[in-house]
Amino acid sequence: MGEDTDTRKINHSFLRDHSYVTEADIISTVEFNHTGELLATGDKGGRVVIFQREPESKNTPHSQGEYDVYSTFQSHEPEFDYLKSLEIEEKINKIKWLPQQNAAHSLLSTNDKTIKLWKITERDKRPEGYNLKDEEGKLKDLSTVTSLQVPVLKPMDLMVEVSPRRVFANGHTYHINSISVNSDCETYMSADDLRINLWHLAITDRSFNIVDIKPANMEDLTEVITASEFHPHHCNLFVYSSSKGSLRLCDMRAAALCDKHSKLFEEPEDPSNRSFFSEIISSVSDVKFSHSGRYMLTRDYLTVKVWDLNMEARPIETYQVHDYLRSKLCSLYENDCIFDKFECAWNGSDSVIMTGAYNNFFRMFDRNTKRDVTLEASRESSKPRAVLKPRRVCAGGKRRRDDISVDSLDFTKKILHTAWHPAENIIAIAATNNLYIFQDKVSSEMH
Repeated sequence: MGEDTDTRKINHSFLRDHSYVTEADIISTVEFNHTGELLATGDKGGRVVIFQREPESKNTPHSQGEYDVYSTFQSHEPEFDYLKSLEIEEKINKIKWLPQQNAAHSLLSTNDKTIKLWKITERDKRPEGYNLKDEEGKLKDLSTVTSLQVPVLKPMDLMVEVSPRRVFANGHTYHINSISVNSDCETYMSADDLRINLWHLAITDRSFNIVDIKPANMEDLTEVITASEFHPHHCNLFVYSSSKGSLRLCDMRAAALCDKHSKLFEEPEDPSNRSFFSEIISSVSDVKFSHSGRYMLTRDYLTVKVWDLNMEARPIETYQVHDYLRSKLCSLYENDCIFDKFECAWNGSDSVIMTGAYNNFFRMFDRNTKRDVTLEASRESSKPRAVLKPRRVCAGGKRRRDDISVDSLDFTKKILHTAWHPAENIIAIAATNNLYIFQDKVSSEMH
């Protein structure tokens, strides 16, 4: 990341100095902690950057909400699996914060194979005046110690220490796509393409397999697991999504192995819309429980859907993210963009949902007013106090002055990863190697 960025003030965006993009700098996950005071990002270079929110000062009453770099550390290194002759990337797939138990913060980070638990602590005092050690920490000659003194704590510059507490390895044959911390604060689960494992946060050498969809013959494989999450309040419930567009709600009280789901959420396919791409675009790339625990939010290639846990037959709400791409699916398939995995997020009150799109656009949908808006994360809009202007994509016919043609969209600029502050209207948007943080005035576009 470079030393210069560690000390830079974050206003509305965190931008790297260089104009070119290296693969290692591309942000691969974004996550607020439970209070929203800390924000963590992971990148393809295996690094985790933590931002801390500035407290509001009397001199600058509008400064609250600005985030500073708090700590940067290397979470994962590239590895090589000699048995399978496969290189294991250092890219951070997911970060999940653990609920805070004391003054320290803890988070889980994972690449394709290994999950790590990190502890983040602060030190602003150092002990001085030891009896048996000198100022450099070396042991004194006992014959020179003539009197005893009580060591004292002296103030020092704030130091943030990040230490690895546990490494959870060898639990997955396939690539880990999601991790989720349970509401019991003692266990978490990790999911790969075919299996979901349950771990205890204090035990690293074993995990329990709770879902296994691997067929006896791999030629019979028809779907894979794409995402999973624990219910926010009931520690026995979790959901996982599949590449066929279905959601399965499982209850761990029913059986040790949750291959038989409690509920199956699936929308029947419209035969008139059936095409070669139907199965690809129906694959669920992300699933999120609402804060209330009553609803689930899913994202597939073209839509976001809200499901009621009490209604399995169909979603209660469906929002078109970029329906103008339906006619472009062939070219999106050829350039592999059709396989992009977009995430989705709820706001703190579950009334607004957010997800990313192409051309550095992101979409917000107000569930109450049914209004939606397209906004752009760009260097122009990242200036302090800049108000985001709604954007509009024109699929054909009459164009307004500021409309953007579908044919001029940049598919290399995509917003896959987004996060919403748990209580306030502050959002974090990862656009390639830039992190944008917008607040307050974004929500005014919706209301």
